[in-house]
Amino acid sequence: MKYIVVLGDGMADYPIQTLGGKTPLQYAKKPNIDALAKQSEIGLCRTVPEGFKPGSDVANLSVMGYNPKDCYTGRSPLEAVSIGIDLAATDVTLRCNLVTLTDEEAYEDRRMLDYSAGEISTQEARELITYLKKHFDSERFTLYSGVSYRHCLVVKNGVTGNDLTPPHDITDKPIRDHLPKGPLGEKYLDMMKRSAELLRSHPINKARIAAGKRPANSVWFWGEGTKPSLENFQTKFGKKGGVISAVDLVKGIGILAGMKIIDVPGATGNYDTNFAGKAQCALDELLGGLDFVYIHMEAPDECGHQGDIAHKVYSIEQIDEKVVKRLAEGLKAANEDFRILLCPDHPTPIAVRTHVSDPVPYLLYDSRKAVGGSDSYDEESAKNTGVFVENGWQLMKKLLEC
Repeated sequence: MKYIVVLGDGMADYPIQTLGGKTPLQYAKKPNIDALAKQSEIGLCRTVPEGFKPGSDVANLSVMGYNPKDCYTGRSPLEAVSIGIDLAATDVTLRCNLVTLTDEEAYEDRRMLDYSAGEISTQEARELITYLKKHFDSERFTLYSGVSYRHCLVVKNGVTGNDLTPPHDITDKPIRDHLPKGPLGEKYLDMMKRSAELLRSHPINKARIAAGKRPANSVWFWGEGTKPSLENFQTKFGKKGGVISAVDLVKGIGILAGMKIIDVPGATGNYDTNFAGKAQCALDELLGGLDFVYIHMEAPDECGHQGDIAHKVYSIEQIDEKVVKRLAEGLKAANEDFRILLCPDHPTPIAVRTHVSDPVPYLLYDSRKAVGGSDSYDEESAKNTGVFVENGWQLMKKLLEC
């Protein structure tokens, strides 16, 4: 028996007027997913526990089978693990985004134009972070380069309890009321202001502006946390597993859980990612000895944050055609019994362009037996079944029949 999670990050949404009052899941052409839905358990699940912010960190931990109430220590430490940072117990980490702000003279008067600096390339970002390190690194503070706009700051003997806002929560909004506050708030704000001065005339930003791209004209700190620890996945569930993702956060969870990290050429974390390659690599690993693969696709979430309806629909259709279809056909051709759990980690509605805590629709398919499901997989169909899983971390037990 083989087990798969197909995780469409931020895939769930609210009805959209320009889609005829449908959600992207309802509007998208997804014949393969809907064919499975007719034979699957369909329901809603709460992946974000009460009292937690609806981050991909908390929600993916839940879907992976870990109760955030027992193990969550912050978002950035999970990314730090993936980057390869060896954290001490007294270290505090922060996510460091490269962002695009407007250019008012006073930093406080600026707005958040783009939390990703126009999806800046990893190569460009690495050069900018290397440049900032020369000015920021000290005995206490160290910057580390990650992927695209996602980087990390480590604070030795740091303190948590700072008020830090995720930049994707304030797209197109003034930053004045969302600047760092707390024990180290002034220090973080000073670094952000200094970064804006340092990055203003950097050759990479000049070239990006000349090419009609958004410059990475500031850093933005958020997502603080401390060194995490997770129970080994195979010890916990008795299955040998692997993780496929383009983002450090999910890779970090996999590393901490002792799972195999499967790198896929062309995986970008957006709608131009190698969907087919992710499915093929998952098939290869499942047929090569793994019992379980967690396939994470960031694309719907990024499109939700950008307010990009067309590409959110496109991403769902790609997941249907190039991932779900390929997996089902490949495993059937190999005469393998399999179970698939398809779900988002959280909704990222186009209307609000950030994460919300609403329960997510899930589909649980077993190739050995058909159950009465729904004609389609979407938010409304899941609600109408009346099936509800209160704790997201229990989904993994349902999938693995624990």
